[in-house]
Amino acid sequence: MADKRDYYEVLGVSKNATADELKKAYHKLARKYHPDLNKDNPEAAEKFKEANEAYSVLSDPQKRAAYDQYGHAAFQNGGGAGAAGGNPFQGFQGFGGGFGGEGMDDIFNMFFGGAGGRSRSQADRGPRQGSDLRMDMQITFEEAAFGTEKKVRLNREEECSDCHGTGAAPGSEPEVCPQCHGTGEIRVTQNSLFGQVVNVHTCPKCNGTGKIVTNPCKSCHGTGRVKKKRELKVKIPAGVDNGSRLRVGGEGEAGFRGGRPGDLYVYLYVKPHKFFERDGTTVTCEVPISIVQAALGDEIKVPTLYGQVTVKIPEGTQPNKVLRLKGKGIPSLRTGQKGDQLVRVKVVVPTGLSDGQKDALKKFAEAGGSNINPEEKSFMNKIRDLFK
Repeated sequence: MADKRDYYEVLGVSKNATADELKKAYHKLARKYHPDLNKDNPEAAEKFKEANEAYSVLSDPQKRAAYDQYGHAAFQNGGGAGAAGGNPFQGFQGFGGGFGGEGMDDIFNMFFGGAGGRSRSQADRGPRQGSDLRMDMQITFEEAAFGTEKKVRLNREEECSDCHGTGAAPGSEPEVCPQCHGTGEIRVTQNSLFGQVVNVHTCPKCNGTGKIVTNPCKSCHGTGRVKKKRELKVKIPAGVDNGSRLRVGGEGEAGFRGGRPGDLYVYLYVKPHKFFERDGTTVTCEVPISIVQAALGDEIKVPTLYGQVTVKIPEGTQPNKVLRLKGKGIPSLRTGQKGDQLVRVKVVVPTGLSDGQKDALKKFAEAGGSNINPEEKSFMNKIRDLFK
């Protein structure tokens, strides 16, 4: 008989997989290899059983801890979780002396399910929430600032309208599982050094639901869910930023056995703007002015998200001076209060001057003499001191 495969390998997950990752991997395999959907494929039935066995161990924290430490030997005779017969402590001789106190309870819970196994099976029989969906959306700088409404198209699992999620053909009902008699659990009594113990695990035939579908719905093939394309509107509030995540409640995939649907999560990516940049609620930009405008002062038109505004350039404006426009930034996502716009002044030095323009600048320089601003004078003094 071939060696049993590693349970993590069976589910296709890493050994650090979270409980949610385990559940998703198991559900994917269960849907793919469910016997009702693969009646002419005996290999699929074996894979379904293998996935069910792996999940029944790894979904239980105590059984998973035992498996991580001892592998398949934790469940003796290579029978996996819930195998019958044999010594339930086979493979644990290395523990040495006896067990006592709370440690005894821990060992029994670890290997024989205990109340945890029962509650999990009961949960499997009840309603279960559907999976969440994720989508990425690209929006413009202006849409992020002011908010918008976008249409999105989804291809998601929804409750089958013909069988109303039961998986059974119209006019029929799911039947009680003959293997677990509707409990969703298999109990195996074993003899041990301490007497008889009961191992409880999920029924592999009904996957813990307590029911099986013998006459599957033709529309959903017994799954109770069907893929459907949907179009819905997503409202994007003003003030979102690159990487913001929006939750749209109840727009994920359909739940199981009457469970609520999952949610839709929309991740936003904001396109860079040609003129504006952003830092939180503050908008920044750079505007060029001439030397003459910087020296004499002027009034210029500056674009904002709210239209052009007239900005006064003070006389003697230096390069990289920052002017603040109050309330011309982006609304806060929480308060709605608008930030400011910062305008950085870029003084452009002219090139390709005509002879007349050069003469005019020379005359300006001669007329100015040593009339330079205090910052420049301080800098020149430091240079002279350096070379004394």
